[in-house]
Amino acid sequence: MTREERLENLRELSGTNVYACMKCGKCSGRCPANVQPHRFVSLLSRGKLEELLNSETAWDCLTCYACAERCPRGVSPVSVVEAVRKTQVCMKENNKISAEEIPPAIGEHTPQQLLMSVFRKCNG
Repeated sequence: MTREERLENLRELSGTNVYACMKCGKCSGRCPANVQPHRFVSLLSRGKLEELLNSETAWDCLTCYACAERCPRGVSPVSVVEAVRKTQVCMKENNKISAEEIPPAIGEHTPQQLLMSVFRKCNG
């Protein structure tokens, strides 16, 4: 896959219009994890593919959607972060997780939401 195809794939995966961002910073001001979601939107709109795919900050995002709720233009920075995560995972081989691979540290007191989140993100 060429660089341009990968950029277009990231834009499609995010499902948001990154060019609508007016760089007001409201999304980053609302972020509880201090991830600076506007940065991801800006990098994608400027075509900075390498910087996006090498970002470890994407994994600090709590996917709480506070940034998307705060945006006055309807841009969803969290969707861009999720697209970056998915692309990072898909670039690696053998990235799927099966039920048998879940560590035994997960016990009866583990919240079901955590398990569903792991399956959704790792098998998407």
